[in-house]
Amino acid sequence: MKHVSFHLKPLPPYDFSLTAGAATYFQNRYGVDIFEGGVYRRLLEREGRLGLVSVSSIGDVESPCLKVRVIGWETERHASSYAAEQVAWLLGTDQDLTPFYHLSQGDPILGPLVEAMPGLHIPRTGSVYEGLILAILGQQISANAARVMRRLLIEKYGPAFEIDGVTYRGFPRPEDLAGAGVEGLCTQKLSARKAQYIWGISEAVAASRLDLEGLKNDSDELVMKKLLEIRGVGLWTVHWLLVRSLGRQDGFPHSDLALCRILGQILRRGSPLSPHETLEYSRRWSPYRSCVTTYLFAAMRSGHFYRSTH
Repeated sequence: MKHVSFHLKPLPPYDFSLTAGAATYFQNRYGVDIFEGGVYRRLLEREGRLGLVSVSSIGDVESPCLKVRVIGWETERHASSYAAEQVAWLLGTDQDLTPFYHLSQGDPILGPLVEAMPGLHIPRTGSVYEGLILAILGQQISANAARVMRRLLIEKYGPAFEIDGVTYRGFPRPEDLAGAGVEGLCTQKLSARKAQYIWGISEAVAASRLDLEGLKNDSDELVMKKLLEIRGVGLWTVHWLLVRSLGRQDGFPHSDLALCRILGQILRRGSPLSPHETLEYSRRWSPYRSCVTTYLFAAMRSGHFYRSTH
């Protein structure tokens, strides 16, 4: 199958393996993001047409260079520029880590994390809608249960694109999840409440009553106000969207139990911090708490947490 290829140069330092690993929660696959055999893959949609981007590293942390291969849009004008824009957003290639690294110097928590994972950038979801649906799926349940629901929802409703006998799927469109109805969503192991939340959001987006992508133009305060008006959205979800879907610098889901537990292990030798204590302690890291969030969770999921704190 025909394809187009080009190179993309991230801002150094940039560790492709760590960043792509964080995008997939160090599980090879998370949602529609795939990172296997050193190659990051994701199905994208442009003007109703599907294309597969494959990204690999041909540089190093201090002189990073990514090779991007696109299948599906090779005959379309501006396909390369669109793919480059999407990959840059998804893999955070344009992020300047310098201010965060200055903040980390001498910090008893951040210093070891940055030393263990230099060049980790913040990966992002393809859209605010995708990030919101993923966050709702993960609310107040185990990681394994959320993984099953993500897989079922994507396999059932995600657009499919077959290449060389392999079927890739994109994230479900709002109109498809809206069309499934609450009963249809419940057949994918969603609770009635989660199904109602996801259907309501999808229906409002599909009907153009809810403009999630427009939030990118709003202040953090206005984003928070608008999102909290949506049924099923709380502060935990808002802060994850600030970090993963809106590209903001200071998101920090302080009520996340894993985050409270991580900081408790470091600061109190095992006793978890309360959400209020976690928030208060985090203020010293503002306005770069999105990086802090990313590094803490990447360290926990990849195994760097143990090595950086012992």
